[in-house]
Amino acid sequence: MENMTNRLVLPILLGIFLLASAAWGGAGVGWDQLSPEQQQVLKSHERRWDQLTPERQEKLRRGADRWLAMSPEERTEARERFKRWKDMPPERREKLRSRFDEFRKLPPEEQEKIRQRFRWFQALPPEERRALREKWQGLPPEKKRELKEKWQQMTPEERQNLREQWRGGVYRGGEKNDQ
Repeated sequence: MENMTNRLVLPILLGIFLLASAAWGGAGVGWDQLSPEQQQVLKSHERRWDQLTPERQEKLRRGADRWLAMSPEERTEARERFKRWKDMPPERREKLRSRFDEFRKLPPEEQEKIRQRFRWFQALPPEERRALREKWQGLPPEKKRELKEKWQQMTPEERQNLREQWRGGVYRGGEKNDQ
């Protein structure tokens, strides 16, 4: 009986040990485990690779994979976005991080609604996007708050009708233009 207990306990203890080591992060990804392409992308991290946490190593490895999967145009866009990020004042970067954290806390349905609105906005011609931004930025804070509240209370059909009116130039500065 004792022999059978030992045969059962040993695999269970070994399993617990393996799970615990995985939960504690394990050894991470060794530099020599990266592909030559990944090493090329991550070459600025080579000297301190072993000092990075396993989580950071994995995050960098996944980022290298995303980079390698990009087209030349996507890489150019990514470089430009990164440059804009680096050139941003620290307060602005912190505000964006905070807003992103808020976004990630939203229910998936709300996140999808926001993504859809973003795609709609991005699909507009640049001059229309610029005009909408200028209109919004020119509104006083209380008017912005009022419009946000009205927008949230609208049905999807009402929102679509309003978008069509805005695109047609019927609204100017948040007020209807009766030309």
